[in-house]
Amino acid sequence: MNGYNDDQNEPKKKKKFRLFDSQREGKGVSKEQAANEGTGLKRFFRLYRDNFGKLFSVNIMMVLGCLPLIFAILALSGTVSTAYSAPASDLFPLLRAETAGQAASTPAELVIFAVDGLQTAERAPTFWTYFFLGLSGLTIFTFGFVNVGAAYVTRGIVMGDPVFPYSDFLYAIKRNWKQGMIVGVFDFLILALLGFDLYYLFTGASRVFDYFLLWTTVGITMLYIFMRYYLYLQIVTFDLSIRKLLKNSLIFSILGLKRNILALLGTLVYVFLNIMFLFGLGGFFIFLGIAMPLMILFSNVRFMGTYAAYYKIKEIMIDPLQAEQSDGEPEDDAPKTAETET
Repeated sequence: MNGYNDDQNEPKKKKKFRLFDSQREGKGVSKEQAANEGTGLKRFFRLYRDNFGKLFSVNIMMVLGCLPLIFAILALSGTVSTAYSAPASDLFPLLRAETAGQAASTPAELVIFAVDGLQTAERAPTFWTYFFLGLSGLTIFTFGFVNVGAAYVTRGIVMGDPVFPYSDFLYAIKRNWKQGMIVGVFDFLILALLGFDLYYLFTGASRVFDYFLLWTTVGITMLYIFMRYYLYLQIVTFDLSIRKLLKNSLIFSILGLKRNILALLGTLVYVFLNIMFLFGLGGFFIFLGIAMPLMILFSNVRFMGTYAAYYKIKEIMIDPLQAEQSDGEPEDDAPKTAETET
């Protein structure tokens, strides 16, 4: 039995291709099958296959929530800046000053000018450049919203609950908007700081101490990425203070280290494929490199993080609380409480 409809007399409907239909029913799964699948990779891939269209819908919501970043792309791409020409070599001003006022140039000078006298195109920022950069800063306030909504929907998928991506996404934001915005601002700033530190150390490291700082920063970044798997998931599951959210996330990032590493490896695979599509493979798949972030990248990364984090949270926080509240009869959904803490 599949749990939906066993009426043999009902005429069969013609199947339609509805890959991205977020409202269609799934195949269903028996309790025995769910128990046999456990919490490992087999269940992960089944959930991923059956809910790919819903993850596509979640990704659209996440992209729309971070839409102000388009202004940063426009500003940094030079679309609203002013173009001008500049010497490609630092020696050009010296050569120009040395030959100023001379009627003719020697063959040697002509050769030098052919190498160091080339011009390159540069772009100068304008008022609109800074204006668009300012508008892109609005993302700091919406960043938490999209992560809260995505965490709620992917949690429902992992739990096996009926999921309606758009309505559930908005419901989670409405229910947790205040804490989600505060945590989102903090999260955005931390990610920006870590990203800047990694870029600065990776491009400028020259001493042994610089490399020590680089790998220390890599370790801190990995630890914080693991914490993010649990941070937003706790927001949509429990009523906790921000201090407890951070404390619990740090503890879970260590307790669930094995699953966290697997989720991080999956994320790196997606990012690597995206980079290859954009800059490798001869440019034949550049359209896939552009489409991946818009269609599947962000929601798939969130789903992997949620799948890695949910079962550890369930084991340590949800199951004991449900046993206490319902005398050992677990409920379908995780209750929200103001005092739950690891």
